[in-house]
Parts: sequence; C-alpha cells; structure tokens
Amino acid sequence: MSDQTGQEQGDVYTHGHHESVLRSHASRTAVNSAAYLIPHLSHGLKVLDVGSGPGTITADFAQLVAPGEVLGLDRAPEVVAAATVLARERHLHNLSFETGDVYNLDFSDDSFDVVHAHQVLQHLTDPVEALREMRRVAKPGGIVAVRDADFHGMSWYPQLPELEEWMALYQQVARHNQAEPDAGRRLLHWAQAAGFSDVTPSSANWLYATEEQRAWLAAVWADRTVGSAFAEQAVAYGFADAATLTRISAGWRAWGAAKDGWFLMPNGEIVARA
Repeated sequence: MSDQTGQEQGDVYTHGHHESVLRSHASRTAVNSAAYLIPHLSHGLKVLDVGSGPGTITADFAQLVAPGEVLGLDRAPEVVAAATVLARERHLHNLSFETGDVYNLDFSDDSFDVVHAHQVLQHLTDPVEALREMRRVAKPGGIVAVRDADFHGMSWYPQLPELEEWMALYQQVARHNQAEPDAGRRLLHWAQAAGFSDVTPSSANWLYATEEQRAWLAAVWADRTVGSAFAEQAVAYGFADAATLTRISAGWRAWGAAKDGWFLMPNGEIVARA
C-alpha cells in the first residue's frame, strides 16, 4: 500500500501486514511506482497519500515537493508508527503520517493539490465512493492520482501449475472480500463514475526477469502464500488447506530458481483533475 487505509465499511485487507507484505511494499519508490505522477509534482505543493503503508513512496513525494507539506494515511497504527520513523530517519520535516479512513477523510473540502493512492482501490468494496472522497479534498484543478495492479493481466514463464493455482486462489480470496483484484483495467470507469471528466489514463509494468529480481519476488510470494493474511483468509474461507498453500509456496520458489523465469505485472494509472 502505499497500499491501504482505514475503512469503516467492513472492507477486509487481503494482504494484511505480515513482514513479507511490508517487505514488498517497502521496495516501492516514486520512480518505480509513481513515475506517471512525478511530472505533475513541484516544490510547494500540498500532497495527501492515501494508504501510504511503509511510507517509502510518500517520503519521495516529500522530497519532490519540499517545502510543501505531505501527509500519509494508513489504517494500521503500527505501520503509521514505522513510517513516522522513516520520515525522521530521512530528516523530512515536511512529512507526517497518521491513521485515517479513505471513505471519510478528516479534511475540509479543497485541502490538497495532489491526492494519491497506490494499490488501494483494488482492496475496497466501494472504490467509486473512495474516489469521490479523494476528489472532495482535492483543490479545484488539483490532481487525484491512482495506480492499481491488474492480476488477471499478469503473465509468467515457466507456466508452472502452482502459479496458476496461486492466481485462481488469489482471485477467490479477494473476491470473497468483495474486492476487485483486476482493478487496473477499471480505473477509468471508476473515475468517470465518481464524477471526473478530465482523466488521463496510462499503464506501466513491473517486470521481474533478472536473477536478483526473480529471487526477490519468489521469496516474497512464497512467504506471503503461507504466512500472510491472504493465507489465513484462504484457509478460513475454505478455499485452501495448509498443504495446498505449502505446495503453491514451493512453486513460487521453483519459479524463482528458473534461469529463464519471467513475471510481468501490469498496472493501470490515472491522473484525474478535480
């Protein structure tokens, strides 16, 4: 997340805050996860990052808009606390973090020049309402920028059956949570439904194809498959048992060891004018 914020509508966060999840989220930067937004950032802007997670993207924003103020919101107090430490370690005095709810942002209308959410809408039961609320707190002419992955758009090689099983299971769990894992392709539709008329869409990929990249991604998802909230929910919902999760986890490690391994993750992006 920048990935997930507080919710009062009963939303369930499919990923949770297991160490393997935070390890993944902490690898994100403005360059590798918000390049589409960087040209719109300038010194002095006031930015809200909804679902800021470990705060790595948010911290980059703070450097890009300094002395403008940047605020990151997340629903998990322990994640907010860790992000606050990051801001202090990076000496970013224009950056702060607090807990918050994307459906009920505790700010006046027209408060921010930029409102950003990375990998958040895919986890919400009502992404359109979230976008309406983000639009409310954006200044007239300001930007609401969102980026989300598209799980069914992901592709990989070798075509290991365990990864096919992982995709089917992830779709089951996310949709049981009334979320939309294929959010990337729906961003333009959701923005229009939220009342935006000036929307610029784009798309960008994460590619894992070097030995180092494969090893990292395989380790992250092998651990997440057996240890994260995703694993707990898969078992609780009756979609998988421990043996199934262990088999899928081993499949991820086998993919990571393949010298010709390739994994492509597409992301939809929009810059919407308030």
